[in-house]
Amino acid sequence: MSPQIEGHLGPYENAGAPTAGTDEVQTLEFGGTPTGGTFKLTFDGHTTAAITWTAVDATLIAAIDAALEALANIGTGGVVVADGTLTDGIGTVTITFAGNLINLAVPLIMVANNSLTGTDPTIVITETTPGVTATMRGAKKGALLIDSTNAKLYINTNTALDPTWTVVGTQT
Repeated sequence: MSPQIEGHLGPYENAGAPTAGTDEVQTLEFGGTPTGGTFKLTFDGHTTAAITWTAVDATLIAAIDAALEALANIGTGGVVVADGTLTDGIGTVTITFAGNLINLAVPLIMVANNSLTGTDPTIVITETTPGVTATMRGAKKGALLIDSTNAKLYINTNTALDPTWTVVGTQT
């Protein structure tokens, strides 16, 4: 992951106007015909406990969410797991990075262990929306940023993890 800026209010310098970040979205797809079993997921070196597969979509989504949020490098509120095209536990779920992982490019979640039972059960994870790290993500509210290309001054009017860079003064 990208380093974060911490500890002071700038001014920071950027060659060009600052950009807002994009939350990473990954899609987990269950294929084949699973009938039971468990699987584990790994995110950036941390592996979940075994997640029990179920044909009850809401239960499966909640189990994936809870397992990922139990990881120290994701934490509570770090992902939002939602129904994509699930029907009886087969199809897709989306995983949107949130909390401390908003506006950040993150590694792809990997399948650490597929112990699903049934007829050719598969689990595939793809990056649906690449995360984009916000310009000077981690700069405190009130931090200043100098756009050295366009000679503009910006101030962060939002949080460190979700900076909103607003032009200071009028520009001629």
